[in-house]
Amino acid sequence: MSTAPLASGPSGPDALRPLLDTVLDALTQGATARGGPLPAGGPAEVAQRLRTALGDPLPRYGSPDALHTLVRALAEGAADPADPLCAAHLHCPPLAVATAADLAASALNPSLDSWDQAPAASELEAAVAQALARLVYGPPDTEATPDGQDARDAPAPRDAPDTEAGPDTQAAPESRGARRSQDRQATPGTQGVRDPHSGAPALPADALVTTGGTESNQLALLLAREKHHGIQLVCGANAHHSLHRAAWLLGLPEPVVLPAPAGTLDLAALDSALTDLPGPLLVAATAGTTDAGLIDPLPDIARLCAAHGARLHIDAAYGGGLLFSDRHRGRLDGLAHADTVTLDLHKLGWQPVAAGLLAVRDPTDLAPLAHRAEYLNADDDTEAGHPDLLGRSLRTTRRPDVLKIAVTLKTLGRDGIGRLVDQVCAHAEELADLIAAHPGFELHDHPTISTVLFRPHGATDDTVAAVRRILLDQGRAVLGRATLDGRRWLKATLLNPHTRPGDLATLLKLVEGHTPR
Repeated sequence: MSTAPLASGPSGPDALRPLLDTVLDALTQGATARGGPLPAGGPAEVAQRLRTALGDPLPRYGSPDALHTLVRALAEGAADPADPLCAAHLHCPPLAVATAADLAASALNPSLDSWDQAPAASELEAAVAQALARLVYGPPDTEATPDGQDARDAPAPRDAPDTEAGPDTQAAPESRGARRSQDRQATPGTQGVRDPHSGAPALPADALVTTGGTESNQLALLLAREKHHGIQLVCGANAHHSLHRAAWLLGLPEPVVLPAPAGTLDLAALDSALTDLPGPLLVAATAGTTDAGLIDPLPDIARLCAAHGARLHIDAAYGGGLLFSDRHRGRLDGLAHADTVTLDLHKLGWQPVAAGLLAVRDPTDLAPLAHRAEYLNADDDTEAGHPDLLGRSLRTTRRPDVLKIAVTLKTLGRDGIGRLVDQVCAHAEELADLIAAHPGFELHDHPTISTVLFRPHGATDDTVAAVRRILLDQGRAVLGRATLDGRRWLKATLLNPHTRPGDLATLLKLVEGHTPR
């Protein structure tokens, strides 16, 4: 028996070509067999069809038809985010060019835990991450506080050390990562910028590539904990569940959860909490809630955090994509005042999973991630100029997810991605207008981003849930659900820029036709 061919190396492309034909043919056949946005039959039927196609998952002898059989079965049993009637979640249809780039990443298989495994990929990640950090924070020489004052006049955090302490004050030992961060040369345009508390020259903002919003939020809490020991999370009832899990995982105190009566963080409650609670405190705001796509009042939250010396993290996993849009970028005013920002380009960025980032205003905050493993980042290698990659993630082996992001940014540019954002936001407005004009439906509110909540007039919460499940089990439409204002709503999250007005009308007809009267 011949040895199985490899995807890379001189003969890799020739080995891949016929396999790609097989995959594309199987994808086409599977989609045709599915015939809609979701396989019909419900969980039990879908599971049975998949297991029948799979057979023994670990046979003694293999089959040359396995690639076609399993890809076809997966496609037939998939939820297709490119179908305009698949609109439940923040689950985007990936761009073809990003998917093609992802194939190259898989074929080359760099691992971003040491330079000698990813020479070009490590440099690409650094360049793209810094560019996206600038998108969040702007040029490094234009820093101001939320009140517009010079950053050097901003109040220090409640637990900030006295910078005029006497000679008996013992400084904490400096980590290798911290020394390396401080030794970095400031880029042009940053020489005149000063850290608001230490007075030292500021370094340009940076970003880490992550697997998505959950990992980014966890890292944000970790960095806050390491900088301000004993820190407590303060967030709204609208905050993403991953923040609570991260606090638990990191051994932080139980988060203080504030009311979000209209779906966004209540400012009076935040002001009261920041006044009454002992520091240090980390406030987590949201720019794009998962239930309704709402954005917290970021400028006001930033002002309160600055006034009380609290650290600010903004979870913009959903709404961060608005940064690409000239039309909608203003909805994120205040974002640049956050210490850390979560972004997720497999939402409003049209990337295959995974494509997350954590933007960090002060890159010296990343020092706690520094870690040494002799075989990956020996000191003498680092001193000789080999990049130290272990401090870029809590993960060791990391695939180059940055390649698909970089290819997308270079292919479409900011304007091209911004147009996609504008299109899906416009589709959401169109759907909201259709619902508002329809006597059989109730609209929750006009969308902030691209999520629309609605329900049949007069329906109970149980009926709303039942209609959604019927459409799922029949494979006719994929809608989400959300509870807001004490009632259950159907949720349409529009992320497909190719959606047409007729598709939106079809979606409403399906809901209307399956609602018992």
